[in-house]
Amino acid sequence: MSKSFIIAIPARYESTRLPGKALRELAGKPLVQHVWERAIASQADKVIIATDDERIAAAGRGFGAEVCMTGSQHRSGTDRLAECAGQYNWDEDQIIVNLQGDEPLIDPALLDRVADDLANHQRAGIATLCAPITDAEEFFAPDVVKVVRDAEGYALYFSRAPIPWRQNDPAAAPGQLPEGSSSYRHIGIYAYRARVLRRLAATPAPAIEQTESLEQLRALYLAIPIHVAIADGAPPAGVDTAEDLERVEKALQQAKA
Repeated sequence: MSKSFIIAIPARYESTRLPGKALRELAGKPLVQHVWERAIASQADKVIIATDDERIAAAGRGFGAEVCMTGSQHRSGTDRLAECAGQYNWDEDQIIVNLQGDEPLIDPALLDRVADDLANHQRAGIATLCAPITDAEEFFAPDVVKVVRDAEGYALYFSRAPIPWRQNDPAAAPGQLPEGSSSYRHIGIYAYRARVLRRLAATPAPAIEQTESLEQLRALYLAIPIHVAIADGAPPAGVDTAEDLERVEKALQQAKA
């Protein structure tokens, strides 16, 4: 079942590792423009850049984007999107896809996939994606978030730790992917129902979210079902550093060649 959806791109100017990241030039365009162009190539009915910075807003309007100006107090992109939902007075069941403003190589089909998945699972308040882990380095890396799903594809837990872990497995070797592993890497693209965005923004971060530093654990703490579909593969990493900008620049040049 396909249903209309909106893509919101939270974008802020400040970034610890790459100040002014959203406006850093990449193949002759600001980073946020590349993300917006990927979004408008999807089947979304509307694409919005949500920001509290006039420089980003001016750039967005300059390349034709719709911009939602938000407050500067938000703890996360989810909170920023919740304010957008209030400003636009979106229906409680409106589906909003959160596309981070540092994902210039995202496949538009993944955005359609996560929105359709939420539309197809009425019990879910959130939908997201995952991909199988086939590399031991990923399995043990704390910056790679893992997810365990139930029999119907709903999230049981997310962690930076290697899960599921085979306790007392004599065949398991330190630093190696367990044989027959069924581990999944979480892909951080989310589709929300508007009412869920509002509820998450109104709830203080619980201890488990703070412990793991994973915002999606707030939803599980609130017993909000998260459906996790398996994608064919994880998208290329986003932009966090100057080195990432160089990597993405090369990827864009290769795509044009």
